[in-house]
Parts: sequence; C-alpha cells; structure tokens
Amino acid sequence: MNYKSEIQKFITSQYIYSGARVALAIIIPSVILAYFGLLKEYFLFPLGTSFVGLTDMAGPFIRRRNSLILAIISFLTVISVASFIQGYPALVFLGIVVFGMFFTLLGVYGQRLAAVGGLTLVVFSIFIDVHFSQTWEFKNIVTFIAGGIWFLLIFLLVSRLQPYKLASQMIGENYLELAEYLKIKAKFYQKNADLDALYQEVISKQIVIKNLQEETREMVFKTRTIVNEATTTSRLLMLMFLDAIDFYEKLMTSDQNYANLHAHFGKTPILPAIHRFLNDLAEEVTHIGIALQSGTKSHPSRDIDAELQKVYNIYFHLRKRKMSAETLENFMALRLILYRISEVADDVKIIHKVFSQDLRNIKSLSSGLDYDKFVPKQEQLNSRVLLNNLSLKSSHFRHAVRLTTALLIGYAVSLLGTSEIGHSYWILITIVAIMRPAYSTTKHRNLLRLYGTASGAVAAYLLLIFVKNDTLLLGILFTSMLLCFTLLKEKYATAVFFMTIYIFITFNFLNPGNVNLIFRDRILDTTIAGIIAAAVSYFILPVWEHTQNSKLMEKSTLANLRYFKNVIKKIEYKSPDDEEYRMRRKDAIISLANLSDSFQRLLSDPKNQQKKMESVHQFVTTSHLITAYTASLAQYSQSPHHFSEIDFENWERKILAELSHTLDLLSGRESQPDSDRISIKTDDRVQQLLVKRKEEILEEEFFDRRDPSRISRLTELTSIQEILELLYDVALEQRRVTEKYAVIDGVHPSEES
Repeated sequence: MNYKSEIQKFITSQYIYSGARVALAIIIPSVILAYFGLLKEYFLFPLGTSFVGLTDMAGPFIRRRNSLILAIISFLTVISVASFIQGYPALVFLGIVVFGMFFTLLGVYGQRLAAVGGLTLVVFSIFIDVHFSQTWEFKNIVTFIAGGIWFLLIFLLVSRLQPYKLASQMIGENYLELAEYLKIKAKFYQKNADLDALYQEVISKQIVIKNLQEETREMVFKTRTIVNEATTTSRLLMLMFLDAIDFYEKLMTSDQNYANLHAHFGKTPILPAIHRFLNDLAEEVTHIGIALQSGTKSHPSRDIDAELQKVYNIYFHLRKRKMSAETLENFMALRLILYRISEVADDVKIIHKVFSQDLRNIKSLSSGLDYDKFVPKQEQLNSRVLLNNLSLKSSHFRHAVRLTTALLIGYAVSLLGTSEIGHSYWILITIVAIMRPAYSTTKHRNLLRLYGTASGAVAAYLLLIFVKNDTLLLGILFTSMLLCFTLLKEKYATAVFFMTIYIFITFNFLNPGNVNLIFRDRILDTTIAGIIAAAVSYFILPVWEHTQNSKLMEKSTLANLRYFKNVIKKIEYKSPDDEEYRMRRKDAIISLANLSDSFQRLLSDPKNQQKKMESVHQFVTTSHLITAYTASLAQYSQSPHHFSEIDFENWERKILAELSHTLDLLSGRESQPDSDRISIKTDDRVQQLLVKRKEEILEEEFFDRRDPSRISRLTELTSIQEILELLYDVALEQRRVTEKYAVIDGVHPSEES
C-alpha cells in the first residue's frame, strides 16, 4: 500500500473539508462562549450548528442552500411543538406519530430531504426529553436556531469563496475510485488469480462507482457556474468528468477469457508484466484524482511509454518464440489486450497533458449534450407525490410506519425507565440513526452503531479517568469531532467511535463527575434502541430484497438490450448520435449496479427470506457480463473502418431474441417460439480469413512486425466475432436462468430449447 497516497487522498477529500467546516463552525463559537463562561448556558448554539451542518450533503449550491433553510425551519417547528408538549406523554405520543410519519415520508423527494427529515426527528427526540431541558424558555429556541443560521452563513461564505471546490473534489474522487477499479482488473493477471472472487470485487466496486457518478452528475450538471459559465475552471471540470465516464467504460471492457489466458500464458512473463503495468497506471490515475481534489497540477510520476514498451518487448519476444498456427488465436487475444491497455495508457497521458498546459485557449466543449437528461431524477416538491405514497405498496410509507412504531416503543420504554435512564433521548436518536428502508441496511448499521458506541465509550471512559488536563481533553474533543464528521458517510462505525468520545467529553465539561452515569446510559440506551430497531424491522411491514428482484432484473435486461442495440447501430452505421449512446450506457451501468446492490443486501436478509438465491446470483453475473461485453464491443464504434465481414444484422437478431425472451419471462408477456430464435443463422467470413492466415504461418510467411501502435484487421475482426459469440452465449444462459427463476416463482415458461 502507498501510505503517502492514502494520506493525500484523505486530507484532500471532500469529507475532510466538509467535516472541518462543520467542526470549525461548532468549535469557534464554543471557544468564544467558553472564554466568557457562557458555554454551559448557551450550549444549544453549537448543538444547533452541528445538526444543521449534518443536513448538508454534496450537490448543487441551490439545492444545498434550500435544504439548509428547510432544516432550520423544520427544527424551529419541532422545537416549538416539543417545548410545549414536553412532560405530557399523551401529546408526545401524538407528536411522534405526526412528525414521525411526515418527516420520514420526506424521503420520497430524495436523499437530501430524507436527511433533513431524519435529523428533524432527532431534534424532536431531544427536546421532548424532560432530562434534557427542565423548563421551556424562548431563549432555548432562539439559541438553537441561531446556531443553525450561523452554519448557513458559513456555508454561503465558503461557497462564494470556493465555488468550484466541491465539484473538483467529487470529480477527483471519481478518478480515485477508477484507480481502485483498475487495480482490481490488474489482479486478473496475477498468478493463481481467484477469478470468481475478483468478479465479486469488480461488481462491488461498480456499485460504489455508480453511486458516486450519480452524485457527481447532479453536482456538475446542475451547477450553473459549471454548465453555463465559460470559465477555464468550469470547462476543465466538465471535460474531466466526461472523460472519467468514458474512461470507466474502457475499464469495464471484458473481451478476454481470463481462464484461457492463464492456461496458455500463465507460465510466461507476459501476465506479471501486464499486472505490474496496470498497477503503475492505477497509481497515475490516483495522482490525477489527488491533484483534482487538491486543486493542483498533475504530472506523470513515471515514463508511461517506456514502461509500456517493456511490456511489448516481452510480448514480441514471446510471440517470436511461441507463435504458430495452433497458437495464433491465443496470441491475437493477447495482442488485443495489449492494444486496449495502450488505449488506457494514452488516456492517462492525455489527462496529465490537460492538467499541465495552459487552458485559457480552450474553447467551449461543444459536446451537444442535454445535461438535464443525465441527472438523476428527483420527485418534484408537490403534495401529489406525497399523497401517492400513502399506501402499503409504497416502500417509503412502510418505512415511515416502521420508524414511527419504533420511536413510539422507544419513548414508552424511556418512560418506564425514567428513574434508571438519565439520557433516554439517546434511545430515540439511535433508532432514527439506525433504521433504514431495507432490513439488511438496518441490520448492518445496527451492528456498526453497537461496535462504535461500545469501543468509543470504553475509550472515552479511560480518557476521562486518567486524563485530568482540560486543555488536552479539549484538544481530543475537537479532534474527535473533526474525525466524526469526516468519516460519518464512509466509515460509520469509526465515526460513531469518535462521536461517542466527543459526546462523553462534552457532557463531562458541562456536568463534571458523571462519567459512570454517562457510560451506563450510553451503552444501555444504544442496546435498547438496537433491540427495538431490529425487532420492528423484522416484524413490522418488512420489505425483503427478494420482492424487488423481478423488477430490478427486468430493468437491467431492458437497459442491456437498448445499450446493445445502440452499440450495434454505432458500429454498423457509424451513427453520430453520441447523446443517445451515452444515455443508453448510463442506464445499463446504473441498472446493473442497482441489481448488484440489491443482491448484496439480499445476502444480509434472514435465511428464510433469501429466496431463489442461486438463480438471482447467476442472473447478476450474466447481467454483468452482458454489460461488460457490450462495452467491449462499443470500443469498435470509434473505429473509422466498416467491418463488412461480420454479419451484424443476424447477430443482432440472435442476441436480441434471447434478451427479449428474458424480458418477456420477467414481465409475464408472451414470447416468440423457440424455433424462431434457433433458426437465426449468421454468415461471418472471419473464419475463412483466419484459416488463410494459419496456412500462411504454416508456409512460414510470418513477419515479425514490432509496431505497438499497429493491430491487424484480422485481430479486430476475430475479437468482434468472439465478443458477439460470448454475448450470445451469455444472453442464452441468462434466458435459461430466468426460465428456472420463473419456474421457482410459480410461472411456467415454455420448454427450453
């Protein structure tokens, strides 16, 4: 591991900047209040700052600003109500029902408002607790809301001073994830590579990249200063993000049989050389990502051309010794791999070049893309959307019922244990933090919360017992706060660990000498909340992942079908419609990632709910291969040549027939008879050319041309034909898997061919 790069990735990331902004917004007024001896009296000010700061999610400036304003208004509303009903349990139960349902249902408008709704419930939970605030005062509301407004002002100031910073960091993070993806791809060339395990790594990383690309699309394509302003920085950021998406497609390509590759070249030096070079390229992509995050120029750290030439020298030497009519096709496959690697290396060099030169002369990108089409769809803020989700068919409504039920139970438990639980609002806060729409996600966060709280409580307890220096404790508090807000999204358990530490130290400053009580309450409340959340998620209107399978499988199949059709059109007719192609590619990648993500969650569901696991796993694998092979095929759409030797028309009919049949099975429609699909034949002339080339080699007409930039037309034709054959085989396998899945599901499709 390159520790220097890892540290640079962390300290230049959006998370450390966001965490530092929230932490400093809390620390600065806290220090000032403490200096004048007012911190204990006005501790609601930094508390309000922290809660409003936590609602700030990465995205376009206008949406972030509006969500912060909405959070302040929501907090003001629930604090006002909670302050009046505090001490009247019947009214509190009613308040939990009303606010629990409403603010949870805000999730129908997207993750940003879901965060606002969740934190609003946390604020409500705090202010209904009689231990937190014994008496209602107007000052409490003003102080808390003033803290929230303070963070809003800081956000507006920082956004004005650094309008491109977040976009640059998010695009940089895209390149960092692509570097990690490239490292995984490099592992396929390692000796004794576990191909099945690596495919799972690839799929998991694709989910991460998909989610990040969706967030970045919203950030870049909905930010006026990037889309509309013709500044050097805005053009560069747009160019870099579009290049990142194209770069991802090249890395996705899977036009080789790794098992066959290892069987024929596993004992030669070529595969280790490829592995080393891909890791070197991954390091270069990492440097690009770090440079983007930090706002500096990027320069190659090694001579990419020289390193690539070393790989080619090994290949040419191996080809000279081992090339024969029998090994021709294996060497053609290896040559194509090197050609693709050369393209990736060229992309890396071009990106470095863009960073290192003066961009003031760059004109508009003139991509001709309608960026709004590429932004993730968000529900419009109108009451109709909310009303349409007031049904048990809505996963949002079911989640709202579960969360509200859990909060009611949690509040009832806190009333029963009034004399024993001194910070009972922690029960409600923990329930809100843990519970998510999916049972598997709730289960996972429950465990992380418990681990983080337990370890953090022990660490904080020891600190408060053995460290008596207030200055040192204050430093640990500020550091823990910074790390908590920085790691909250990516490393939840670690963030909870630091959160627990700074909460313990804060309470100790506000009310010294109660460390034993705080320790007991924190562990007890977290345990109670975890039990309630787990029980309610399991028994109250659960949404199991297997109920989502058919819908996600259908979407993935349809997206792959449309992506394949568009790629064939681009290759055969050289279609210039780049926007439609990018849309189809985006839809296929997103649908695949959603299906894969659902399957990963299915693995965490109870065993009795993991239905049709084997069939779903096979479908996910075949969907991944179809998307990857189509991406491989798409690389030939950029070639100026027409590949007339390939019977694209009939290949398209054959493959689409299988994909369409799969789609019909999943949607319950009637499909064409099996005989119609089987009767489709292809008339390629590639095999004739291949036989002729083998005869030439047997007649010793082999010329050892050592030009890395040259690739024979026969190699391209053979590759295209192989990809089409693989696509057909995988589509056929997926159709058979779907028939098996449909039979298990109670549907009786036609007999297999």
